[in-house]
Amino acid sequence: MIPRPGRALATAALAVLLVGCGGGQGDGDAAPGRAAPATATATAAPPEQAPAKSVRPLARSVPVGLRIPAIGVDTPVMDLGLAADGTVEVPPVTDDDRAGWYRHSPTPGQTGPSVLLGHVTVGRYGDGVFRHLARLHRGDRIETRLRNGTAAEFTVTAVRTVEKADFPTDDVYGDVAGPELRLITCGGPRDGQEYRDNVVVFAELSATKGA
Repeated sequence: MIPRPGRALATAALAVLLVGCGGGQGDGDAAPGRAAPATATATAAPPEQAPAKSVRPLARSVPVGLRIPAIGVDTPVMDLGLAADGTVEVPPVTDDDRAGWYRHSPTPGQTGPSVLLGHVTVGRYGDGVFRHLARLHRGDRIETRLRNGTAAEFTVTAVRTVEKADFPTDDVYGDVAGPELRLITCGGPRDGQEYRDNVVVFAELSATKGA
């Protein structure tokens, strides 16, 4: 299950809901995009930030690929929107697991927090694309490839594992002064088919290519 902002990045509302994270190991996995409201809690302190570099933001262009060398991720990126019930979509639970970009957030390299989601496990198919996300460290690089042929490179500033009940909504989805990236998956111990925690990676734009 991955918290999402409802219409936060489109309307500035910051309601917290939970959606399926592909954590189950059998056919009884929660369907992607289904959720029940959760009570918002006090937001944790903002993550420690690395010294900002002056990198010019990119024009809007949809992400089509994501590469994280430190954990061996090189994945296509699909678009995610809102399901009929108002919860955010998540990538489908299949053997061809991919990351997904929440299309109501900025595209990578634009000013604001661009949000990408991925599974830690994908039901009976095993490991998900973000299975090692929690192993990232400050200073690791993340590259997003964009549809217009440019690329936005980010540097990790913080990696946080938080209980879902204490999800730092404002830190993840709130306004920021420059281009930033958020990668979100599940983590921590499991309670039945659900993971207790979320892993959230915070990163800032550090370079652009082909711009």
